[in-house]
Amino acid sequence: MKKEVLITGGAGFIGSHLCDHLVEKGYSVKVLDNLDEQVHGKERLRPVYLNPAVDLIIGDVRDKGVVEKALNNVNIVFHLAAKVGVGQSMYDIADYTSVNNLGTAVLLECIIKNPVDKLVVASSMSIYGEGSYRKKNGEIISGHERSLEDLKKGKWELSDENNNMLEPLPTSEDKVPVLSSVYALSKFDQERLCLITGRAYGIPVVALRFFNVYGTRQALSNPYTGVLAIFASRLLNGNPPLVFEDGNQMRDFVNVKDVAAACILACEKHEADGKVFNIGSGKAYTIKEIADRLANVLDRPHLKAKITSSYRAGDIRHCYSDIDKAKNILGFNPSVEFDAGLAELTRWLSDQNANDGVEMASRELEKRGLIV
Repeated sequence: MKKEVLITGGAGFIGSHLCDHLVEKGYSVKVLDNLDEQVHGKERLRPVYLNPAVDLIIGDVRDKGVVEKALNNVNIVFHLAAKVGVGQSMYDIADYTSVNNLGTAVLLECIIKNPVDKLVVASSMSIYGEGSYRKKNGEIISGHERSLEDLKKGKWELSDENNNMLEPLPTSEDKVPVLSSVYALSKFDQERLCLITGRAYGIPVVALRFFNVYGTRQALSNPYTGVLAIFASRLLNGNPPLVFEDGNQMRDFVNVKDVAAACILACEKHEADGKVFNIGSGKAYTIKEIADRLANVLDRPHLKAKITSSYRAGDIRHCYSDIDKAKNILGFNPSVEFDAGLAELTRWLSDQNANDGVEMASRELEKRGLIV
């Protein structure tokens, strides 16, 4: 008998790839998604890329009646529904908190009434704030934050009490969260709500902290989505990618196919229950490097990254993943090399149109004093 799966937010970027993987493995898949205009456009139609075997329920995760109906006969839930993006979260506070925090609470109350065999919740690397660092004397530290005074001076790197630059290190799940944005706070809330409720009611829960996910089907016209999609929308419109600070901040980029595979491992491995895992590539890239590599593969090498030398509220300097725990317990091994992932993304982009709303989004942040 097929296991019945519900994916909240499943018509989006990560969810649609997860649908494909699950259908291929023989699961019966339902999706609950409100087809948000910022992601799916004004028409809010079923995405053409959504697997035809998937039952799409159009509705809001905050609507208890809709959620209860969607959970009927469901064995497994992947909770991906969320408003995403650091910048927008810093002024659209009520909406982010409502969708991410309240939406999760409503889902959990419904699951308590209709228990499931497993709940996998999408968390985020954003909860870490700054990643882990090592001091000159070898001491490993975490919890450091940059001062606004330093940022206004263009001092981007973190330093110790003697003004020696700190060395960034891979960040493990043991690092204490430092919640630097409303988005980060809401993702941590989603994670903790699910783990606490699961423990109390005997429902197996796994939280996956996604790092920077990239790949096909990302919403190119959403200026608050993943950085690679934002850069692509700029380049497709003949504009250089806009890069905050000096472009040397480091991030971890993981392909969406690897993320979908990790979700299924978390679902199928009993050893994962009650635990949190980093899901990334385990490799670090600078943002400027990413922008220029994308420009090259899109055959627009003249559109080099435009360095703004400004700071966006809620941003951190360096954070990339230590994925040893996911490797050892889940058996997770990223299989998509970055160059191959970029090549696939480029082929997909050749057929896409994108509205470049990046400068408009930046003006909105500047008007609110959120870009320094």
